[in-house]
Amino acid sequence: MIYLDGDIQVFDNIDHLFDMEDGYFYAVMDCFCEKTWSHTPQYKIGYCQQCRNKVEWPAHLGPKPPLYFNAGMFVYEPHVSTYYQLLATLKVTPPTPFAEQDYLNMFFRDIYRPIPPIYNLVMAMLWRHPENVDAEKAKVVHYCAAGSKPWRFTGKEENMDREDIKKLVIKWWDIYNDASLDYNVGEAEEAEEDEQRGIEQFLAALSEAGVVHYISAPSAA
Repeated sequence: MIYLDGDIQVFDNIDHLFDMEDGYFYAVMDCFCEKTWSHTPQYKIGYCQQCRNKVEWPAHLGPKPPLYFNAGMFVYEPHVSTYYQLLATLKVTPPTPFAEQDYLNMFFRDIYRPIPPIYNLVMAMLWRHPENVDAEKAKVVHYCAAGSKPWRFTGKEENMDREDIKKLVIKWWDIYNDASLDYNVGEAEEAEEDEQRGIEQFLAALSEAGVVHYISAPSAA
């Protein structure tokens, strides 16, 4: 499963992510440099996992924090047992500033594996760590910075006057306005009907061959 936040746009094929090894939780590492992280020791000492050599984690603060991902996009194979474990653990977990993102980081900490930023380009990376990203090569863009939402973009908020930001907003609108990408209900229903007919014909053929006894069910329509 590939999960995507509502303020994310996919600009290139990422189907190959489905082929990654099962048993791990894949996501892009987050950045600790924005003011939304001001409540954390990472922000207060200038430590960021995107450039861990810039500021060393001081020993008096205890063990170095584990890798922390942005939960706006992740790859994981769901399982019903994991679902129940998530619910049970949530009941005994105190609330945190980043809500479900903190919770998912805590829960999947031991099986988390980072993937490149092109799969979840968080806007702040463009001005905080430009050496780590290339907006032109980004396959998935996350419009999560203040003022970056394309549907209410004004360009007046901090950093929103950047040319790279404006280009990404235009790219979002290009996708939105592309009528060829619209979901066609009629075509989808016709495809489902064709698939159902194919399944019925296949099962009927098996029944005739004596492989399986197939009884056609009445239509639910």
